[in-house]
Amino acid sequence: MQTVPLRPVRGPRGLPCLGNLPAFGKDPLAFMARMRDEYGDAVTWSLGPRRSLFLSHPQHIAEFLGSREHAYGLLEVGWAFQRIVGESVVRSTGADWRRKRGLVQPAVRPRQVRHFGRTMVDSALDAAGGWRDGERLDVQREMTLITQRVVLRTLFGNDLGDRTRALVEAMAVAEHMISTELHGLRLFLPDWVRTPSRRRLLDAVATVDAEVHRLIGARRNRPGGDDSGDGGSGPSKRRADVRTAAAGGGDLLDRLLEAADEDGRPLSAKEVRDEAVTLWAAGHETTSTALTWIWYLLSRSPRARARLDDELDRVLGGRSPAVDDYERLVWTRQIVKEALRIYPPAWVIPAVAREGAVLGGRAVPAGTTVWCSQWTVHRDPRWFPDPTAFRPERWDADAPDAIPDHAWFPFGGGPRGCIGARFAQVEAALLLATLAQRFHLDVTPREVPHKVGLFIQPAVPLIATLRARPQG
Repeated sequence: MQTVPLRPVRGPRGLPCLGNLPAFGKDPLAFMARMRDEYGDAVTWSLGPRRSLFLSHPQHIAEFLGSREHAYGLLEVGWAFQRIVGESVVRSTGADWRRKRGLVQPAVRPRQVRHFGRTMVDSALDAAGGWRDGERLDVQREMTLITQRVVLRTLFGNDLGDRTRALVEAMAVAEHMISTELHGLRLFLPDWVRTPSRRRLLDAVATVDAEVHRLIGARRNRPGGDDSGDGGSGPSKRRADVRTAAAGGGDLLDRLLEAADEDGRPLSAKEVRDEAVTLWAAGHETTSTALTWIWYLLSRSPRARARLDDELDRVLGGRSPAVDDYERLVWTRQIVKEALRIYPPAWVIPAVAREGAVLGGRAVPAGTTVWCSQWTVHRDPRWFPDPTAFRPERWDADAPDAIPDHAWFPFGGGPRGCIGARFAQVEAALLLATLAQRFHLDVTPREVPHKVGLFIQPAVPLIATLRARPQG
């Protein structure tokens, strides 16, 4: 493949000191799309005092993501983000990053994700069991409840009983605070400033930390390996074997506690806390957001939904899906992939160039913040004709339009790509299959605006009417 030279051009002029921060903060997606459309594939701009370079060509993005670990440093994206994820793998660099990734990644590799397939399906069945034909529900709220159930069961082995509500509310406060800091002047507030919202965040983090450390202590102190951290929740109709999730045993917390590096060193309690909370925060909202948009897109595409119905009836034959069905549910997976293209939950990846960073054969000045955006590349008509149209057939094996490498990267890429990408894709497909086998969620077919925070989410509630599907 011929290298695409990097030829940066100067982008929109900004204000003294603030640079392009006001325009970015007002609507970051529109601002980045404008840079791509009006200036080109490599645009220099400024975010406050930071010199920045925005990339839009997949080849430059592939090179950037592939060299991010050795040629780039992390861009700290806010005080709130640091408080919730601590010093987890997403904020580590160098030898510390390599050690932590080596310890955490085995817990979410494909063969380990298989152990959690039944938990995913059972969590969806628990929710659908309470749904009624003709009922109206808030789609995002319902998808969040389901994915929270999945992540709590796979991470901690149970629903944590009476503590679940307080923990879910605390995590929601933390995620909201991270979102509000990502664009705006609050991103530049010194760490020592304690605004009312920052105090609320500290209270929320304290609630989460107390429970996670309680669970860690209970696991490490249980006699004979028995779980003493069940929160008194008791069994339910589908919870008896949630801890083991499948033969092969153990939830993600157990696996983090059992992990040891080549020198035999385990993760400390603080490191286990940081990785567990990061998996929790990233693990539920990515999937719940994707599913929310999927129901919206299917409501606006009767043809795609009919093809989904046909696949579920043909492949499953009336039984509930299992993880072994994942590869056979081709159209289901293509729906997930296309929804992640149109509405990627994460929307930007920044990193700070070190000395020696090179893109497209050109040196990138040290200290430059390099950015790329899933939103702008996924909606680039050069790679995706009619880019806002929902067309899962784009991903057919015999589709006529070749899609370049890294024109689709909802989970990033390179060595620092999301370690939970496989988990998220399997979860989204199995939850979609389980729920769509039983119900259509009819969302009013009108244009729904989006809002930008930590993830790209609907700006208004999506209210759906449940329509029960006949069961064979």
